Amino acid sequence: MIASVFSKTRPFNYLVIGILSLVFFIMKTISTASADATWFYYAEELGLFLLVFASIFLTNFIALKNGLTKSNNYALLLFFVFLLFFSSIFQNKNIIISNFLLLLALRRLISLKSLLSTKEKIFDASFWILLAALFHFWSIFYIVLVFIAIILHVSKDYRNWVIPFIALFAVTILFFLANSLLDNSLMSTLLSKTYVSFDFYYFDNIYQRLALALFASLSLFAFVLHVFEIPNKALNMQSSHKTILFSFILGVGIYVLSANKNNGSLAFCFAPLAIIGANFIEKIENDLVKEIVVYSLFAFGIFFFIMQL
Repeated sequence: MIASVFSKTRPFNYLVIGILSLVFFIMKTISTASADATWFYYAEELGLFLLVFASIFLTNFIALKNGLTKSNNYALLLFFVFLLFFSSIFQNKNIIISNFLLLLALRRLISLKSLLSTKEKIFDASFWILLAALFHFWSIFYIVLVFIAIILHVSKDYRNWVIPFIALFAVTILFFLANSLLDNSLMSTLLSKTYVSFDFYYFDNIYQRLALALFASLSLFAFVLHVFEIPNKALNMQSSHKTILFSFILGVGIYVLSANKNNGSLAFCFAPLAIIGANFIEKIENDLVKEIVVYSLFAFGIFFFIMQL
């Protein structure tokens, strides 16, 4: 039932995911809110929800617009399921903002395959990534994807290699301007997040460990299958799928390097893995098996969400 509903692109699917996302978001917000929470707190949480839903929508848009999946909404569904696995992301404002900015960058990098307005796209992607780093510092690691995309698409023009540094100069100017207006508070906040942490013993309960273990297993399985599937893709699509694979690897890298680590840091893997997973699901020919896979993921998502409230 669920797999068949999301096997086509329908406005109904966006409505369902939007409503379910809002319901689970409200449940998580209420369970973590303090007794003296003000209206400003809830207004801020609503703004974060809109960014989360925009991230879901943008992931699905990237997949469909660039032909990374067939005409289905499996990427939309999988991103939502991953949110249920790691609902702690709802309390990570900086990660939500940073991840959304990285998705804007990914959209521009994937579209480089058209070879239209390449310099503008490289600048935009670099700008969004560097801006994302101001909210979650190790997002800067994603800048590697810009140079990978240049190698895959437009490496012959030497000027393309200089553009990310122009974007760096622009973001630096804007940062120091904002920092001076805020009495150097931005600088101190940014510097406090620049250290590397390999502390993986941050779990509050066993269910966070189980969710991470299952997510890691599914990720590895889907990633390896997609690596071997790329040669079977159309030649003009292989570079885009390689970009998605590298995006996932860099997302894992951001999680590994992040200070104050938590499962919410895995949000940087959600979009590429949702697209990779959508490719896996749409290749399953047996409808019953497809439904079992989708229902199982959805059931695990709800289980982990409820147990982590």
